[in-house]
Amino acid sequence: MAETHRRRRKSPTSTFQLAIIVFLVSLVNLQFSSVKFVWSQSIVNGAGTASQLDNPAVLDLVTRTVYNRIYNLTLGLFDNQFSDKFKFCILNRDEEWNHAFNYSSNLAFLSACVTRTKGDIQRRLCTAAEISSYFSNTITSESNYLTPNRNCNLTSWVPGCEPGWACSTNSDQNPDLRNSREIPARTLACQSCCEGFFCPHGLTCMIPCPLGSYCPLATLNRNTGICEPYSYQLPPGQPSHTCGGANIWSDVRSSSEVFCSAGSYCPTNTEKNHCSSGNYCPTGSTAEKRCFKLTSCNPNTASQNIHAYGAMLIAALATLLLIIYNCSDQIITVRERRLARSREAAAKVVKEKIQARARWKTAKEAAKKHAVELQGQFSRKFSRKRNITVSDKVTVLNEEYTDTDGNSYPSHEHSTSLVSKKSQSASEVEEIGSSPLMKMINEIEEQTFDSSESFSLEIKERNLKTKKAKGKAIHTHSQIFKYAYAQLEREKAQQQQNNNLTFSGVISMATNTDYKKRLVIEIGFTDLTVTLKGKKKHLLRSVNGKIMPGRITSVMGPSGAGKTTLLSALAGKTVGCTISGSILINGKSEPIRSYRKIVGFVPQDDIVHGNLTVEENLWFSARCRLSADLQKQDKVLIVERVIDFLGLQSVRGSLVGTVEKRGISGGQRKRVNVGLELVMEPSLLFLDEPTSGLDSSSSQLLLRALRREALEGVNICMVVHQPSYTLFNMFDDLILLAKGGLVVYHGPVKKVEDYFAGLGIEVPERVNPPDYFIDILEGLVKPSISSNVNYKELPVLWMLHNGYSVPPEMQRSAAALASSPVELNIDTQAIFDHVTEENSFAGEMWQDMKTNVERQRDIILHNFMRSKDLSHRRTPNVLLQYKYFIGRLSKQRLREAKMQAIDYLILLVAGACLGSLTKVRDESFGAPGYTHTIIAVSLLCKIAALRTFGLDKLQYWRESASGISSIAHFVAKDTIDHFNTVIKPAVYLSMFYFFCNPRSSFADNYVVLLCLVYCVTGMGYTFAIFLAPGPSQLCSVLVPVVLTLVASRTDGGKFLKILADLCYPKWALEAFVIANAERYYGVWLITRCGALMSWGYSLHDWSLCLCILLLIGLGSRIIAFFGMLSFQRK
Repeated sequence: MAETHRRRRKSPTSTFQLAIIVFLVSLVNLQFSSVKFVWSQSIVNGAGTASQLDNPAVLDLVTRTVYNRIYNLTLGLFDNQFSDKFKFCILNRDEEWNHAFNYSSNLAFLSACVTRTKGDIQRRLCTAAEISSYFSNTITSESNYLTPNRNCNLTSWVPGCEPGWACSTNSDQNPDLRNSREIPARTLACQSCCEGFFCPHGLTCMIPCPLGSYCPLATLNRNTGICEPYSYQLPPGQPSHTCGGANIWSDVRSSSEVFCSAGSYCPTNTEKNHCSSGNYCPTGSTAEKRCFKLTSCNPNTASQNIHAYGAMLIAALATLLLIIYNCSDQIITVRERRLARSREAAAKVVKEKIQARARWKTAKEAAKKHAVELQGQFSRKFSRKRNITVSDKVTVLNEEYTDTDGNSYPSHEHSTSLVSKKSQSASEVEEIGSSPLMKMINEIEEQTFDSSESFSLEIKERNLKTKKAKGKAIHTHSQIFKYAYAQLEREKAQQQQNNNLTFSGVISMATNTDYKKRLVIEIGFTDLTVTLKGKKKHLLRSVNGKIMPGRITSVMGPSGAGKTTLLSALAGKTVGCTISGSILINGKSEPIRSYRKIVGFVPQDDIVHGNLTVEENLWFSARCRLSADLQKQDKVLIVERVIDFLGLQSVRGSLVGTVEKRGISGGQRKRVNVGLELVMEPSLLFLDEPTSGLDSSSSQLLLRALRREALEGVNICMVVHQPSYTLFNMFDDLILLAKGGLVVYHGPVKKVEDYFAGLGIEVPERVNPPDYFIDILEGLVKPSISSNVNYKELPVLWMLHNGYSVPPEMQRSAAALASSPVELNIDTQAIFDHVTEENSFAGEMWQDMKTNVERQRDIILHNFMRSKDLSHRRTPNVLLQYKYFIGRLSKQRLREAKMQAIDYLILLVAGACLGSLTKVRDESFGAPGYTHTIIAVSLLCKIAALRTFGLDKLQYWRESASGISSIAHFVAKDTIDHFNTVIKPAVYLSMFYFFCNPRSSFADNYVVLLCLVYCVTGMGYTFAIFLAPGPSQLCSVLVPVVLTLVASRTDGGKFLKILADLCYPKWALEAFVIANAERYYGVWLITRCGALMSWGYSLHDWSLCLCILLLIGLGSRIIAFFGMLSFQRK
């Protein structure tokens, strides 16, 4: 216990002694470290001896001390002077310094230099002032000679001023390397530059070579007198002077010998190794770069062969496009085929049920007749009471009426079956109704035809907004088509009933208010005169009349009589003209544009989409122009009705066709042109020569369809050119115009011959009346001598006949023709004898310019004018129409796959040619190749963009005039073109990038090219809308070339620079060069800064360049959109 106690008492003393020992050892180590630090500083500053450097520890310590000073010097330059002055070519200070001057991984060249200079390296290193002077002069000037300084000038030129040599300062002078204001005196102990350093001509100091360079000592080539591998020579008259180290680090064109050569890599600036197989080493490499898989890299190669990736990308794009086009087309085809099968099956079911019902009715009538005969044979009642009819009740006002089948309907329901039938006596009906045979017949009929899934032919209300199918709700395509075809059969039955013209049929038509469900529009016009601006020529003169709803009015006359002008004036489509007189809508002075949603206008030309089927054309018009509240089954009914009544069933799935690609026949195309307006269920319909080019049967088919529309209260006015006699009699009213826009007759067709007969103009036998009247108005046929009427007097006779006001210039003729005296104006003779004074050539030019300006103003006002909507129809909004446009354009693009493939093929060929012929050169960072790329891509994409708005201008003008959204049209086309905007850059780069193999990444090149394609596509839209096809193609070719040449000029003045900033190629080229220049660092720093300074580019502007390209593309689209609204055809 005592010994243990003694041990415990000694324990604190031992611990204290151990702590003292540890403290002393630490103090000794600290003192030794301090001594080593001071020792190293003394050696670096020249106070030590060279023998001390034989100690590896001391050499390593001195080397690290020197490196720390170089670190502080170079980092200070990047932080202050250099980074501020050359900020445009330094993206990230730390990364740039790390790539250029981070020697921490290998300091062997510093150790060798410390040994070679015997520790005097500190006094030989350049200060911040000397480095700033060198870099500023090298980057801003192409000369390799520096400006005179303190050590090297005309009065002082030491050996250290020669290239590859350096000197030291005085031993008592310790220069501050971070001093950026004053260059120290450095003229002593001159010797050749160390390996890994370069000594510029005109400076007596050393600058460390950057990473990526190779700076060995030079050797004299006695044959040439050049110090190789550099290009300087020994100074004359100094035989003791030898070759030194490197003399310059500048642009790659001036100092390519300093750069680590292609196919080699330089871990340090004094070591160069050959690139091994499977790796590649571009110029200025510090390490080997592993080649990608599937690429071939031979030894000592500077780039990898990545053609395989280009082939893979082409294959992937081709596969993707094939999948998209084939699968999409297959999906559309399968969907259309399924819809066709559903439609055919529904039509078949409906027809079978109609036939079954017809057979059942026939059997029922036969059974009734047989029952009556049996009952009559065995009946003892011989009285025949046939005075009272109870089986056929017809009530017109709020009464029930019953058909012979015993079915009773309220007065607001409408029947399509015959109302007038043979009546039977009350006694016979009572007996038949009570007989067992008739009870059995009625039970069978109820069991057969009262199914919830059957489509009974009993007439229901035909209001399209409230029609519902019996039984379950309509959802599937089969149910929708069954519903539609059942309704069509009812309408056909109703039409057949109307053709019979029985008394019951007339009463049924009178009670059927469904024919008046559309908004009624009546147009009256008084003293309507249309005058062409500028020329003061009357296209219409003092036209009076009225077109009524529910009637078909035909406008006829010789060529130049103003038939189309009359339709355009009534439809509100006349521009460039002055309109006088009054046009009343339903007796009110309202603009026709207020009813635009329910007014249809069929142009004279067949303006339809040739790359869509008949059904697709009709469906698009129906979706965009029918009421948004209308249910799908009702829209299907409307479209199917138009297809059926226009006789387009057989070609509903056929492409309409274009000039280049044959489609449906001309007559069928004309009927599709009319059907586009019929499917929107108009209340007012104008047609400009719809029967031109049609045969007699097709014309009658079209007129029958229009007649059905007229029965529903539609006001139809149409221009007809020489109709047949049968067709002529199908019109209700006639407006006959003479040349000069004067009315000769306006009234019922049935009275036109009587009117002209009253004037002594008799239509000869076997002569078509409208042809005869037009021949008279043309002056080809003279009226009979007994009539004493000149064809030029017919308009005045019509005015006098109806009591209309006569224009002043026609009052003399009116006074001569009138039986009663006509009051003449005082100035009548002056007006009649007035001769228009001819203007001078300049006056006519000014008048034409003024007329064109006024006409363009009218177009702009017409397109941007908004009026109150009085049509009471809510059409689909912009988003829904955008959806419909997307669907239509997708089908059109899929059918133009061959044209798209040609575009891609041309881009592939262009990329391969430019990639092969224009190699990316390091000194220019690939600028020439990118310049050619901008021209080629801009040209090809602009020409392709012309098709977007250049091929269907007529279709757009027609659709926009009918109220379809222009915004949805434009945005949908641009959206579909975004597919090409995304694909085309990848197609081009799949060749160009993998042939050129630039240092910038594929993604960077793709993003720039994507913005460029977006930009030039918008410009292509503008050319297509503002210019005709020929000039637009010429501009698409010339504009990219001219703008690129302007943007690539670097030797112009301030004006040229401002002009270049306005050119989109300048921003695209800058983005390409910046993306590539970022990958050049280390020894490339001066080359990069010099090139960017000469071009005026900045590494920080890459995002700005992309934004400007996108803004130019967006601005071009906005201009194109407003141009699309403003510029219409003449």
